[in-house]
Amino acid sequence: MGTSELFLIAMIIVFTAPYLFWRLFRTDYWAPLVVVQIIAGILLGPGVLGKLFPAYYATVFTPPVIGQLNGIAQWAVMIFVFIAGLELDLKQAWRRRGETAVTAGFALGMPLLFGAIAGAILLRSPGWLGPKGGHVQAIAGIGMACAVTALPILVLLMEKLAILRTALGQRMLRYASLDDIAIWGVLALILLDWERVGRQLGFLVAFGIAAILMRMTMRAIAERDRWYAALIWLAVCGFAADWAGLHYMVGAFLAGAVIDAQWFDEARMDRFRETILLAVMPVFFLSTGLRTQWGVGGTAVFGAAALLLVASVAGKLIGVRIAGRLLGWQRGEAGLIGWLLQTKALIMIIFSNVLLDKQIITSETFTALLLMAVASTMLTIPMVAPRLKRMPELIGKTD
Repeated sequence: MGTSELFLIAMIIVFTAPYLFWRLFRTDYWAPLVVVQIIAGILLGPGVLGKLFPAYYATVFTPPVIGQLNGIAQWAVMIFVFIAGLELDLKQAWRRRGETAVTAGFALGMPLLFGAIAGAILLRSPGWLGPKGGHVQAIAGIGMACAVTALPILVLLMEKLAILRTALGQRMLRYASLDDIAIWGVLALILLDWERVGRQLGFLVAFGIAAILMRMTMRAIAERDRWYAALIWLAVCGFAADWAGLHYMVGAFLAGAVIDAQWFDEARMDRFRETILLAVMPVFFLSTGLRTQWGVGGTAVFGAAALLLVASVAGKLIGVRIAGRLLGWQRGEAGLIGWLLQTKALIMIIFSNVLLDKQIITSETFTALLLMAVASTMLTIPMVAPRLKRMPELIGKTD
């Protein structure tokens, strides 16, 4: 068969396998469709399907097919990160900046510290540090991966729990928004290349000027034209950031962050995000799964994932508990918020993909981080739902 036929076979697998599993086994409570798609990507990768059926895997997932899948995945995830940046609402965070900064700071800082310690432990053994990664870079990257809260997944899970539009939901969005900014800021620092620092500083200066011009343009044109302008802006920013050595994901986030969400129709934006999740993001999950490796041994990878999961969960819960003590929260409130902020999945996977692209970490480290992100996200609803039933008064609490 030709490349087109093999590509379509891969697409059939991408959309059929996770959907059927999600529907037949009704996994929504502990594994939403997006999590099932990520797991399916891992299972379809070389570490599982490639080992069990090497001939079949080599026949379908040929280099040309993988190249096509990666192209779709790259554009899909750029759009998704752009939307995440676009939907940041920093005005609410600023109005309650004291409480928001304390909570978001400890919710990010403690798992970052715990994750960095776990990363330092891993890097004492060979097979975890990428060929172009320094120890400080890799430790900071692993630590931040443990600290991430995935704002888009948090929104999806809060919709399922019927708390998105409540006071509690708005609090969670404030905390996650500040953490999102910190995540991409830390990533930019990790990727800072002293040999290309002039080019990177030039990009930031040019981006600042271009952002002002872009905002002026967006105000001047009709809403229907803003969508086309936004996609052109996204591609330009992604290219410029990648050319400067900061990776196209940093450019995608910055492209969205400087544009106001109110310039777009909210209902249309929601449909656009849902369409991206439905139609193209599953290709990114498969593309991600194709990058998983178990070269240091399956036991070692699962052991590393367990260590990272403990660091991530414990760090987040301890950090939020400290914030709760400082802010005088009631009993049980910190636990509920800490578990809600455990959602990682998409953003952490995107973050780890960048580290892998830049060869700061190895495929084995990436696999361990991926397993940790899936497990952390799957814990969220089972741990949060019972707490919401026991403490319904927290839903309406504003701070």
